[in-house]
Amino acid sequence: MTSDLDEAVSVFVRYRARLFGIAYRVLGSVAEAEDVVQEVWLRWQRTDRSVVVSPVAFLSSATTRMAINVAQSARMRRETYIGPWLPEPVDTGADPEVGAQRAEALELALLLVLERLSPVERAVYVLREAFDYAYPEIAEMLGLSVVNVRKIVSRARRHLADGQRESVAAAEHRRLLHAFVSAARTGDVASLETLLTADAVSLSDGNGLRGCARIPVLGRARIARMSTYPRLWREAGPRWVDANGLTGVVIHQADRPTAFMTIAASEAGIHQVMWVFNPRKITAFLDSRLRCASVPGIASAGG
Repeated sequence: MTSDLDEAVSVFVRYRARLFGIAYRVLGSVAEAEDVVQEVWLRWQRTDRSVVVSPVAFLSSATTRMAINVAQSARMRRETYIGPWLPEPVDTGADPEVGAQRAEALELALLLVLERLSPVERAVYVLREAFDYAYPEIAEMLGLSVVNVRKIVSRARRHLADGQRESVAAAEHRRLLHAFVSAARTGDVASLETLLTADAVSLSDGNGLRGCARIPVLGRARIARMSTYPRLWREAGPRWVDANGLTGVVIHQADRPTAFMTIAASEAGIHQVMWVFNPRKITAFLDSRLRCASVPGIASAGG
């Protein structure tokens, strides 16, 4: 029995980063994705593994189905969220395996656009675009026809194309973010305006936190003025992080993390500024930096 459990652990650890990557992209939440992975691990222990032909297919299917179920209930909870909702950022510097698949399918701006899709559409898109599963594989995993899967992917691509712009390279993204933070800290409104597109939007995720904008802020002039808010930068120290495959910044005040921020940019400039003030989401990001390849609950599972 010990040998069998050791083999189960070995297989699960081998694919854990992939399973987390699937769940996270479908859910946009580090905590919820971890819960899904933990539940899949428990299911894997209870499964008669001797009849499983492909462990990775079994585990990926279980993860995707469970993530869809969680996403359906999460959608209802997010309807009561106060102000803009943003996905929880994840630290891909501490755990690069999470972003080892197609990196563009992990960017925060795209995960936000993915929220426009239904949970099933999101899952199909993630499996195809981020993990390159074949249409027949996706169909079998989700109990759909191949024709239906192809239609869902095509429809999702068209839908997402309406909400996306061609992104700049990672180095240019980093340069623009550094320039934005530098200008915001010094109150240089004019420089900020030159970095932003005319139709730029700023989203602040605080879930009702006092002083946090509860509606999107539109236009370069308003965003520039808001971003230089003295209270935000007073005795603040920016710490650069690798978030969702791109550069982000965690703002600390008195050595306490108070905000996470990143941008989305095209050749025309910064068109989206994303702020996370929700303490729970900031904590989830910092905790994601400590996440390792070990299986949650594995010690107790092994007795």
